[in-house]
Amino acid sequence: MLKIYILTLFPEFFESPFNVSIIKRAIDNGLIQIELINIRDFSRDKHKKVDDYPYGGGCGMVMKPEPIFEAVEYVEKKIDGQNRRIILLSPQGQVFNTQLARNLSNEKNLIFICGHYEGIDERVKTLITDEISIGDFILTGGEIPALAIIDAVARFVPGVLGSSQSPEEESFYNGLLEYPQYTRPQVYRGLKVPDVLLSGNHKEIELFRRKEALKRTREKRPDLFEKLKLTDLDKNLLE
Repeated sequence: MLKIYILTLFPEFFESPFNVSIIKRAIDNGLIQIELINIRDFSRDKHKKVDDYPYGGGCGMVMKPEPIFEAVEYVEKKIDGQNRRIILLSPQGQVFNTQLARNLSNEKNLIFICGHYEGIDERVKTLITDEISIGDFILTGGEIPALAIIDAVARFVPGVLGSSQSPEEESFYNGLLEYPQYTRPQVYRGLKVPDVLLSGNHKEIELFRRKEALKRTREKRPDLFEKLKLTDLDKNLLE
Protein backbone atom coordinates (compact mmCIF):
# COMPACT_ATOMS: atom_id res chain seq x y z
CA MET A 1 0.00 0.00 0.00
CA LEU A 2 1.17 3.50 -0.85
CA LYS A 3 0.61 5.89 2.05
CA ILE A 4 0.31 9.58 1.23
CA TYR A 5 0.45 12.38 3.78
CA ILE A 6 -0.52 15.91 2.69
CA LEU A 7 0.57 18.82 4.85
CA THR A 8 -1.68 21.75 3.98
CA LEU A 9 -3.44 24.82 5.35
CA PHE A 10 -6.59 23.79 3.47
CA PRO A 11 -7.35 20.07 3.97
CA GLU A 12 -10.93 20.64 2.80
CA PHE A 13 -9.55 21.35 -0.69
CA PHE A 14 -8.92 17.62 -1.18
CA GLU A 15 -12.16 16.19 0.15
CA SER A 16 -14.12 16.17 -3.11
CA PRO A 17 -11.31 15.03 -5.50
CA PHE A 18 -10.47 12.05 -3.28
CA ASN A 19 -14.10 10.96 -3.08
CA VAL A 20 -14.63 10.27 -6.77
CA SER A 21 -13.33 8.11 -9.60
CA ILE A 22 -10.09 6.14 -9.64
CA ILE A 23 -8.54 7.54 -6.46
CA LYS A 24 -11.67 6.81 -4.43
CA ARG A 25 -11.70 3.20 -5.70
CA ALA A 26 -8.01 2.85 -4.88
CA ILE A 27 -8.64 4.08 -1.34
CA ASP A 28 -11.70 1.84 -0.90
CA ASN A 29 -9.71 -1.18 -2.16
CA GLY A 30 -6.85 -0.54 0.26
CA LEU A 31 -4.30 0.22 -2.46
CA ILE A 32 -3.69 3.81 -1.37
CA GLN A 33 -4.09 5.52 1.98
CA ILE A 34 -4.29 9.30 2.19
CA GLU A 35 -4.09 11.39 5.35
CA LEU A 36 -4.70 15.13 5.35
CA ILE A 37 -2.74 17.03 7.97
CA ASN A 38 -3.58 20.63 8.84
CA ILE A 39 -0.37 22.58 9.36
CA ARG A 40 -2.26 25.01 11.63
CA ASP A 41 -2.69 22.23 14.17
CA PHE A 42 1.04 22.49 14.86
CA SER A 43 1.14 26.26 15.40
CA ARG A 44 2.18 27.35 18.89
CA ASP A 45 0.45 30.70 18.37
CA LYS A 46 -2.82 31.12 20.30
CA HIS A 47 -4.46 32.36 17.10
CA LYS A 48 -2.99 29.44 15.09
CA LYS A 49 -0.93 31.85 13.01
CA VAL A 50 1.41 30.10 10.55
CA ASP A 51 2.94 33.04 8.67
CA ASP A 52 4.98 36.16 9.40
CA TYR A 53 6.71 39.07 7.70
CA PRO A 54 9.93 38.25 5.81
CA TYR A 55 13.25 39.33 7.26
CA GLY A 56 14.81 42.01 5.09
CA GLY A 57 11.44 43.40 4.11
CA GLY A 58 9.34 42.78 1.04
CA CYS A 59 5.71 42.26 0.17
CA GLY A 60 3.57 39.40 1.37
CA MET A 61 3.96 36.89 4.17
CA VAL A 62 6.13 33.79 4.56
CA MET A 63 5.11 30.50 6.15
CA LYS A 64 6.89 29.94 9.44
CA PRO A 65 9.21 26.94 9.86
CA GLU A 66 8.04 25.63 13.25
CA PRO A 67 4.57 24.29 12.27
CA ILE A 68 5.93 22.60 9.15
CA PHE A 69 8.87 21.00 10.98
CA GLU A 70 6.55 19.66 13.69
CA ALA A 71 4.00 18.41 11.17
CA VAL A 72 6.73 16.48 9.34
CA GLU A 73 8.00 15.08 12.66
CA TYR A 74 4.46 13.94 13.46
CA VAL A 75 4.35 11.94 10.22
CA GLU A 76 7.89 10.61 10.74
CA LYS A 77 6.80 9.12 14.07
CA LYS A 78 3.81 7.46 12.40
CA ILE A 79 5.86 5.76 9.69
CA ASP A 80 8.50 4.75 12.22
CA GLY A 81 11.63 4.67 10.08
CA GLN A 82 10.03 3.36 6.89
CA ASN A 83 11.23 4.66 3.53
CA ARG A 84 9.69 7.98 2.61
CA ARG A 85 10.00 10.88 0.22
CA ILE A 86 9.27 14.40 1.47
CA ILE A 87 8.09 16.52 -1.43
CA LEU A 88 7.87 20.29 -1.52
CA LEU A 89 5.66 21.68 -4.28
CA SER A 90 7.57 24.63 -5.72
CA PRO A 91 8.04 26.44 -9.06
CA GLN A 92 11.79 26.12 -8.40
CA GLY A 93 11.67 22.32 -8.41
CA GLN A 94 12.29 19.55 -10.89
CA VAL A 95 9.57 19.51 -13.54
CA PHE A 96 7.19 16.62 -12.97
CA ASN A 97 6.84 13.96 -15.68
CA THR A 98 5.72 10.37 -16.22
CA GLN A 99 9.09 8.88 -15.29
CA LEU A 100 9.04 10.67 -11.93
CA ALA A 101 5.43 9.57 -11.35
CA ARG A 102 6.39 5.94 -11.83
CA ASN A 103 9.43 6.38 -9.58
CA LEU A 104 7.33 7.85 -6.77
CA SER A 105 4.74 5.08 -7.07
CA ASN A 106 7.36 2.59 -5.86
CA GLU A 107 7.72 4.33 -2.49
CA LYS A 108 5.99 3.25 0.72
CA ASN A 109 5.33 6.76 2.02
CA LEU A 110 5.02 10.13 0.31
CA ILE A 111 4.82 13.34 2.32
CA PHE A 112 3.66 16.44 0.43
CA ILE A 113 4.24 19.95 1.78
CA CYS A 114 1.87 22.51 0.26
CA GLY A 115 3.18 26.05 0.54
CA HIS A 116 1.13 29.23 0.48
CA TYR A 117 1.47 33.00 0.64
CA GLU A 118 4.81 34.25 -0.73
CA GLY A 119 6.50 30.96 0.04
CA ILE A 120 7.96 29.08 2.99
CA ASP A 121 10.89 29.72 5.27
CA GLU A 122 14.01 28.48 3.47
CA ARG A 123 15.00 26.30 6.43
CA VAL A 124 12.12 23.94 5.65
CA LYS A 125 14.11 22.79 2.64
CA THR A 126 16.52 20.97 4.96
CA LEU A 127 13.69 18.45 5.48
CA ILE A 128 12.80 17.65 1.91
CA THR A 129 14.04 14.94 -0.42
CA ASP A 130 12.35 16.30 -3.57
CA GLU A 131 11.34 19.74 -4.81
CA ILE A 132 8.83 19.37 -7.65
CA SER A 133 7.15 21.78 -10.06
CA ILE A 134 4.27 21.02 -12.44
CA GLY A 135 5.22 23.82 -14.83
CA ASP A 136 6.46 27.33 -15.34
CA PHE A 137 3.53 29.25 -13.91
CA ILE A 138 2.43 30.53 -10.52
CA LEU A 139 -0.45 29.10 -8.48
CA THR A 140 -1.98 30.26 -5.20
CA GLY A 141 -0.57 27.31 -3.29
CA GLY A 142 0.76 23.78 -3.47
CA GLU A 143 -2.60 22.02 -3.26
CA ILE A 144 -3.32 21.88 -6.99
CA PRO A 145 0.18 20.56 -7.88
CA ALA A 146 -0.07 17.98 -5.08
CA LEU A 147 -3.41 16.77 -6.40
CA ALA A 148 -2.10 16.50 -9.96
CA ILE A 149 0.99 14.56 -8.86
CA ILE A 150 -0.97 12.20 -6.62
CA ASP A 151 -3.40 11.43 -9.44
CA ALA A 152 -0.53 10.66 -11.84
CA VAL A 153 1.38 8.58 -9.27
CA ALA A 154 -1.70 6.58 -8.27
CA ARG A 155 -2.12 5.28 -11.82
CA PHE A 156 1.17 3.39 -11.51
CA VAL A 157 0.27 1.68 -8.23
CA PRO A 158 -0.46 -1.99 -9.09
CA GLY A 159 -4.18 -2.71 -9.21
CA VAL A 160 -5.37 0.90 -9.26
CA LEU A 161 -6.29 0.99 -12.95
CA GLY A 162 -7.65 -2.54 -13.05
CA SER A 163 -6.87 -5.35 -15.47
CA SER A 164 -8.47 -3.64 -18.47
CA GLN A 165 -6.33 -0.52 -18.29
CA SER A 166 -2.60 0.06 -18.36
CA PRO A 167 -0.50 3.20 -17.82
CA GLU A 168 1.93 1.87 -20.43
CA GLU A 169 -0.68 2.61 -23.13
CA GLU A 170 -1.27 6.23 -22.12
CA SER A 171 0.20 9.49 -23.37
CA PHE A 172 3.85 10.19 -22.56
CA TYR A 173 4.67 6.70 -21.26
CA ASN A 174 7.14 6.04 -24.08
CA GLY A 175 7.67 9.70 -24.88
CA LEU A 176 4.77 9.67 -27.36
CA LEU A 177 1.38 11.29 -27.32
CA GLU A 178 -1.45 8.78 -27.40
CA TYR A 179 -2.90 7.64 -30.71
CA PRO A 180 -6.46 8.78 -31.63
CA GLN A 181 -9.34 6.81 -30.13
CA TYR A 182 -12.80 6.10 -31.59
CA THR A 183 -16.02 4.47 -30.42
CA ARG A 184 -19.57 3.97 -31.74
CA PRO A 185 -21.23 5.13 -33.92
CA GLN A 186 -19.10 4.11 -36.87
CA VAL A 187 -20.15 7.23 -38.80
CA TYR A 188 -21.18 10.47 -37.09
CA ARG A 189 -22.08 13.61 -39.04
CA GLY A 190 -20.17 12.30 -42.00
CA LEU A 191 -17.04 11.57 -39.93
CA LYS A 192 -15.97 7.92 -40.22
CA VAL A 193 -13.90 5.66 -38.02
CA PRO A 194 -10.72 4.62 -39.92
CA ASP A 195 -11.31 1.35 -41.75
CA VAL A 196 -8.24 -0.32 -40.28
CA LEU A 197 -9.79 -0.18 -36.78
CA LEU A 198 -12.78 -2.18 -38.07
CA SER A 199 -10.67 -4.78 -39.85
CA GLY A 200 -9.95 -7.08 -36.93
CA ASN A 201 -6.32 -7.25 -38.10
CA HIS A 202 -4.47 -6.66 -34.84
CA LYS A 203 -1.06 -6.23 -36.43
CA GLU A 204 -2.34 -3.58 -38.84
CA ILE A 205 -4.16 -1.83 -36.00
CA GLU A 206 -0.97 -1.78 -33.92
CA LEU A 207 1.00 -0.27 -36.83
CA PHE A 208 -1.74 2.31 -37.46
CA ARG A 209 -1.74 3.38 -33.83
CA ARG A 210 2.05 3.60 -33.71
CA LYS A 211 2.11 5.71 -36.88
CA GLU A 212 -0.60 8.06 -35.60
CA ALA A 213 1.15 8.44 -32.23
CA LEU A 214 4.40 9.33 -34.01
CA LYS A 215 2.66 11.82 -36.31
CA ARG A 216 0.73 13.41 -33.48
CA THR A 217 3.85 13.83 -31.36
CA ARG A 218 5.82 15.30 -34.27
CA GLU A 219 3.06 17.81 -35.02
CA LYS A 220 1.93 18.77 -31.52
CA ARG A 221 5.00 18.26 -29.35
CA PRO A 222 8.16 18.61 -31.46
CA ASP A 223 10.14 18.99 -28.24
CA LEU A 224 9.19 15.43 -27.27
CA PHE A 225 9.65 14.12 -30.80
CA GLU A 226 13.26 15.34 -30.93
CA LYS A 227 14.08 13.15 -27.93
CA LEU A 228 12.74 9.95 -29.49
CA LYS A 229 15.04 7.21 -30.73
CA LEU A 230 13.25 6.20 -33.90
CA THR A 231 13.50 2.62 -35.13
CA ASP A 232 13.69 1.77 -38.82
CA LEU A 233 10.03 0.76 -38.59
CA ASP A 234 9.15 4.17 -37.11
CA LYS A 235 10.93 5.92 -39.96
CA ASN A 236 9.09 3.83 -42.52
CA LEU A 237 5.76 4.55 -40.87
CA LEU A 238 6.41 8.29 -40.95
CA GLU A 239 7.33 8.15 -44.63
